[in-house]
Amino acid sequence: MKKNRVFGGILLVAGTAIGAGMIALPITSGLGGFVPSIVLLLACWVYMTTTAFLFLEATVWFERDVNIVSIAEHTLGFFGKAISWLVYLFLLYCLTTAYLSGCGALFLSSMEGLTRTTLPNWVGPIPFLLLFGFCVYLGTKPVDYINRALMLGMVLTFAVLSGISVDHVKTTNLAFQSWPVVWSSLAIMVTSFGYHIIIPSLSYYLGYKVDLLKKALFFGGLIPLIFYLIWEVVTLGVIPATGAHSFATLATSMHAEASLISTLDSNVPGVSIIELLRFFSYFAILTSFLGVSLSLSDFLADGFKIEKNARGRFFITLLTFLPPLFFSLVFPNVFVSALKYAAIFVAILLGILPAVIVWSGRYRLKLESKFKVFGGRPLLVLVILISLAVIVVDLIDQWH
Repeated sequence: MKKNRVFGGILLVAGTAIGAGMIALPITSGLGGFVPSIVLLLACWVYMTTTAFLFLEATVWFERDVNIVSIAEHTLGFFGKAISWLVYLFLLYCLTTAYLSGCGALFLSSMEGLTRTTLPNWVGPIPFLLLFGFCVYLGTKPVDYINRALMLGMVLTFAVLSGISVDHVKTTNLAFQSWPVVWSSLAIMVTSFGYHIIIPSLSYYLGYKVDLLKKALFFGGLIPLIFYLIWEVVTLGVIPATGAHSFATLATSMHAEASLISTLDSNVPGVSIIELLRFFSYFAILTSFLGVSLSLSDFLADGFKIEKNARGRFFITLLTFLPPLFFSLVFPNVFVSALKYAAIFVAILLGILPAVIVWSGRYRLKLESKFKVFGGRPLLVLVILISLAVIVVDLIDQWH
């Protein structure tokens, strides 16, 4: 049972990370080139893995079903609680909105291809919300098992897709480099490793056993890195930076997530991979959708002190999904934009806040912990500085 739960935990971490960022990653990094994108991707993985373990250190201080609101309140007081409330809510609603929008666009594209009819935009997110919203209502264990099935589907489709596409990778495409441009993909890369939000739910699920949690976080975070590296080889190697059916034309698309599918298919002659790409996109987005919405529901339960009985879970589910549904219907093209703005909240919530919480818990409150991240004060300062740099780069990119 212990090994089974650790395996499930690894997949929950990986599934939460691999999602919308997987689809948006080549859209934003394509014009920067392969080598610059890989260097920045590896740096983001190191940064986000470090902040995840800081988050874990803070979580295991309490060994009870708490979320970041309670942790921040205990270590930083009312001000910390208010900041965590505001940022966490904005981040998770932003991500859930992005995933609903992404799923909706893919569903509408699929239905148009099958039936040759154009459905209204409001239809898109509804099927996913009803089916997977019910899974979140049921709790962590059902989400774990549904996520395993989705991860299996994603791995299989990704393997087949990569195998078909790799023969069409061109070294000239991989040789393209534009270091100044690649910084515009920093926001998406940071967000693509934002699995930290599942840590409180995962800690409770694994009984706050540090050795199990460390394995789940490290290997769960390593899987997305491997996926992203292969995905960057495939997409940036197959799609040229400029010209027809290129990243230059993709960057101006209104439905970038759906356009990526047709653009990649156009650059793989002799075989149609559209349906394979659609299935892969569904699996990728849905695994993140489950992890993020589960984290959001647990956060709301902790923040509002709602009991997780049938009535309480129903109310939490409504709070979790109604606001993202509204925004995804009003702004159906919000997918990539929402992820870019989400990076600001990721840097605050998953970068600055864990470092400040750990600083306060370690050095001010002298809290005893079964686990302590290496590096002491210098590491915490470095994490805060990097997080501030991420915010500044993202704001500059949005300004331009």
